[in-house]
Amino acid sequence: MGQVRASSSATIAATPDRVLAALSDYETVRPRILPQQYRDYEVVEGGQGSGTVAKWTLQATEKRVRNVAATVTVDGTTITERDANSSMVTTWTVAPDGGGSTVTTTTEWKGAGGIGGFFEKTFAPLGLKKIQASTLENLRRELI
Repeated sequence: MGQVRASSSATIAATPDRVLAALSDYETVRPRILPQQYRDYEVVEGGQGSGTVAKWTLQATEKRVRNVAATVTVDGTTITERDANSSMVTTWTVAPDGGGSTVTTTTEWKGAGGIGGFFEKTFAPLGLKKIQASTLENLRRELI
């Protein structure tokens, strides 16, 4: 099994505090910025920052579907979502950038072994980066 990783960044014309507040709001902002690949989104517990538990179905490709049950931790300028159903961890890091912020999202998990793992490690990050880019663009629009 190899580690699979996808990461995307965007510059957003909003202060880091404002971006962190938006990303940490799993009740109202998150549902608005998630692209069509996210279905059945639901806050199970909390809804604001650390301690939030949310679940959704991620339809990465026609055949690749993952049911996610994420527990959220906020530590300074980093939000971490750990999936209870797999080894998947997504982090959101917000850094000052001039008058705005740079937001980086990274998703990692332990991939399959063998030839299937080779294809997963090669192609899954490409599709996930498109989903990440859509989410970041939606966040940018949300904060205008």
